[in-house]
Amino acid sequence: MRKKRFKLAASLMAFTLISGMLYGCSSSGSGDSADGGDKGADSKTVTLTVLNNWNGSSGSDSETNPVLKAIEEKTGIKVKIDYTKGSEAEKVNTIFATQDLPDIYTGPAWGGELDGIIKAAKEGQLVDLTDKIDQYPNLAKAIAKDNVPPALYEKAIGGIDGKKYMLYQNQPATDKDVNDWLYGFYVRKDIADKIGVDPQSVKTKDDFYNFLKKIKDANLSENGAPVIPLGGFHDGWAVGIGNTMFYGADYQDKGDGTLEHVFFTKAYEDYTLYYRKLISEGLLDPDAFTQTDPIANEKIKQGRIAVLSAHYPAILDASKEYVKAHPGSDYVPVGPLERAGAEPNRPVDLNIQGNNVTVITKKAKNVDAALKLLDFLASDEGFMLVHYGIQGTHWDMVDGKPAAKQEWFDKFTADTTGKAKKNEGISIGLENMTGMDRINSVGGGDIWADQERLKAMDNARKILRPNGISVISAFNPGDVITKSPQWETLKPSMDQIGDVWKQAIFAKSDDAALKVINDLREQIKNTGYDDAMKYVNEELKGKEVVKLSMPN
Repeated sequence: MRKKRFKLAASLMAFTLISGMLYGCSSSGSGDSADGGDKGADSKTVTLTVLNNWNGSSGSDSETNPVLKAIEEKTGIKVKIDYTKGSEAEKVNTIFATQDLPDIYTGPAWGGELDGIIKAAKEGQLVDLTDKIDQYPNLAKAIAKDNVPPALYEKAIGGIDGKKYMLYQNQPATDKDVNDWLYGFYVRKDIADKIGVDPQSVKTKDDFYNFLKKIKDANLSENGAPVIPLGGFHDGWAVGIGNTMFYGADYQDKGDGTLEHVFFTKAYEDYTLYYRKLISEGLLDPDAFTQTDPIANEKIKQGRIAVLSAHYPAILDASKEYVKAHPGSDYVPVGPLERAGAEPNRPVDLNIQGNNVTVITKKAKNVDAALKLLDFLASDEGFMLVHYGIQGTHWDMVDGKPAAKQEWFDKFTADTTGKAKKNEGISIGLENMTGMDRINSVGGGDIWADQERLKAMDNARKILRPNGISVISAFNPGDVITKSPQWETLKPSMDQIGDVWKQAIFAKSDDAALKVINDLREQIKNTGYDDAMKYVNEELKGKEVVKLSMPN
């Protein structure tokens, strides 16, 4: 599953997004591409290795499938894809430290993952595309200044030390291409009915706490085990999204027009103590922060999680098997919950600045082949091939738009594992390298979504987005601070915020939790925070800054 993960703790933030044994590109950078590719029987064929660095992603059962064959026929390039099973940030650091590199890397464009790619660029481990990119119009368009969020463009996409290394992908080409994944809390409808609470009546922090407490007090059980009031997926994704009830974004106005990181605010303390209360009272699964995705999914399949937090497609996928066997147990939205600092009638501010970054590593011996492949994938033809499969086999053009063939639609819908679709080459990670997202403006939307799924998504959207959405285009201070002179010494301390938050919510008392936070605050201050924030405030003077943000 493509984990456009939580990016406020984010992310929302995904979440995103993410532990477990890593397995990487053991064949990457091997003799396969040393002489322009593994030529095999066809001397013109080039083999390129790709690392799809999204935790939980997976491919087809074999190295070949109809989509990969079509790509090879059209480009002369054979693609071998490897997948990440663990933290994306750790994977980035590992591959460049060990030099176990693919020809092409693609993965999240947020937080530590992007920082790792920037570091690799500065170390000379990526291919400089500055003088090549204009020869590939589909790629050039995707990284044009007008098509990239401003702070991200300045931080990375527009160039590192004057050189362009990165391709930016999945940014919506038009407003109608915005993909709102509907992050939030979702409760099993049958459980909400059993405890007599309308999920849409839950609005405030107190409402949500009392809702979870009522579930626990009902002493429900499934498969001989207690029902857990609140749970998530791997490594805590995305149980922390309740932070949006406490603060609007990662950087807050101090009241004098200057910014500070939310970690130094009372709102962050309140958020932490709220979650400590959930843990201490048995309302939040204590294993949520250490479990793997298979373990999390097994709990869901057993019916043991009452409320799940993540984006809705992940929840629908994970619960599909249980719901099929237990009609009426669908997960439905809770809320919408209050948002700190947001007027009740304000559209939801969506942060879509995570998306995807793709680079060609120094291990690639055939850079032109890599660019040829990526430019094809970013073409309209490549976009639809990767998202929909083979025209005439899996889908047809109907009234100018792709439409699924019924036999394949039925086959994919009946398969609760998603493997049937992957074995055709659809949803195997290639979609992360298709340039700007044109899923509606060029494509036909998600033609493989079954009608019940579409109905559930539409219903959730009406509930959670009653006033619509607004795509954030303002500057993100989190991107700006990484360019400060202090960042190299400050970053190791800032990187500890997530781990320290987990320590704090498991602390034995509120005082102990606050001490853990204050100890790190002092460390951050001692490693250059104040000067870094002076830099941020100077750089952002007179510019629009993100004040409210939800993950998309």
